[in-house]
Amino acid sequence: MTATSTLTRARTLAAAALASTALVAGCSAGSGTAEPTPTAGSGTGEGAGDGTGHTGSGAGDGDGSTGTDGGTTPGGSEETVRVGLVAEPASLDFTTSSGAAIPQVMMDNVYETLVTIDEGEIVPGLAESWEVSEDRTTYTFTLSDGVTFSNGSEFTAEDAKFSIERVSTDAWTNGLAAKLDVVESVEAPDDTTVVVTLSRPSNQFLFNLTTLVGAMFDSEGVHDLANDPIGTGPYVFESWDRGSMITLTRHEDYHGDAPYFQTVEMRYFRDGNALNNAMLTDAIDVVATVQAPEALMEFEGGAYQIIEGTTNGEIVLSMNQQEGNPLSDLRLRQAVRHAIDHQSLMDTCWAGKGVLIGSMVPPTDPWYEDRTGDYPFDQDRARDLIEEAGAGGTTLRLRIPTLPYAVACGTVVESMLEEVGLDVTIDELEFPSAWLETVFTNKDYDLSIVSHVEGRDMAAVFGNPDYYTTYGTEDLQALLEAADSGSEEQEITKMHEAARLISEDAAADFLFLLPNLMVAEPDITGLPENILAESFPLADLARD
Repeated sequence: MTATSTLTRARTLAAAALASTALVAGCSAGSGTAEPTPTAGSGTGEGAGDGTGHTGSGAGDGDGSTGTDGGTTPGGSEETVRVGLVAEPASLDFTTSSGAAIPQVMMDNVYETLVTIDEGEIVPGLAESWEVSEDRTTYTFTLSDGVTFSNGSEFTAEDAKFSIERVSTDAWTNGLAAKLDVVESVEAPDDTTVVVTLSRPSNQFLFNLTTLVGAMFDSEGVHDLANDPIGTGPYVFESWDRGSMITLTRHEDYHGDAPYFQTVEMRYFRDGNALNNAMLTDAIDVVATVQAPEALMEFEGGAYQIIEGTTNGEIVLSMNQQEGNPLSDLRLRQAVRHAIDHQSLMDTCWAGKGVLIGSMVPPTDPWYEDRTGDYPFDQDRARDLIEEAGAGGTTLRLRIPTLPYAVACGTVVESMLEEVGLDVTIDELEFPSAWLETVFTNKDYDLSIVSHVEGRDMAAVFGNPDYYTTYGTEDLQALLEAADSGSEEQEITKMHEAARLISEDAAADFLFLLPNLMVAEPDITGLPENILAESFPLADLARD
């Protein structure tokens, strides 16, 4: 069958205060980084067909962004909504810059994709339908009519061809470009048809088109993506007061449902307390990502609504395994994992909000397994491993971004490692610029802490030995390739094996999964309970 439904942006959420109970949780979109976006996926998506030849709405396993029905249907207001965040983007061009804060504001708001994720399923976006060949190597997309870019240009198959092909050129320096390495050719036989041929079957190809690499650009409008982004989305980039605010305005010729709010102000604050204070003093309408969860009680009592749900944000304690570094020794990496009391750490640095997972797979992924038992808290075992490695008194540089969760958890990690005989020095690096240059690009660190927020990002974060996590063994790469090209059953089996290998090899430690915590005025609707994509869906927001 082919996909014929259209994606509606009118999901809403009743304006009711939710109890502060910890659900399975994931990403703090915009509070970390992306190449895969660290705060960053090479997701392996469902919906690539079952090998029989066709996909329709491309059902993807796992829960998607959800909310409670109710509220106002978006469209037509002249109002402005003020959304508060931390971690301002360094640039608006995610093709050349990393950082989760970029797709948070740009994806699904300014830029759109051929297919997208809704309620955990791959559904039509700018493509109204698609078909997959029997051998799962040819995807034929039929584009929607009447779609225009914010500059007035018509969106055609040539633009889609240009956008997909451009990912494989030098124009894309973001490492996420590798997600489309499987693309062999792209053709545009007419204005509304795009044919993509793959070099081999790929379970993750369709899912990857829902991410950054699937963004559709105007073939004549990519001269200044960092300052003048042009997309087909419900909002248009208006201005950027650096250090303060990004402003978007409604795309008046948008092809879908018109957003309720005429203007969106994305306001950035230096830390979680400043963000909370802005909410308490009516300077903003929404706290998009609560960065001081211990202060949530300030918003209880009915004057605000509190949203608590799940995300993809695995907080990764990365370990530099390059030759010559202390943590190239497996025994020392194992000691680090045994030295950390994860429940105590989460209680201390994030008010107990989050979920312990023990791996790079959140519970919403089809191949999730609870791996918290691989390295139980055991200080004696940690000390023994340090002695075996001859690493007593070794100094480890814990270089962390100036992000609330990283700073809060960094001191706890430092204390726990020093209790078992390691010396730890903490360097707080300005985020994004200093952290991206020092840790992400130059790999000048021993340990670091950052949340990766992209969906199904295990392959991207650990499958490439040149990535900052410095893992990507041949054994892991073989498992990931077998998962991507195999049947649905083989995919899940191989991804289970890959997650187990990463964990048992102590490629990193996984501190916990960040929850989705939001606070808003009681009459704001459309807030997602769960955020399992890179974007913050602004067009869903309305006011009762």
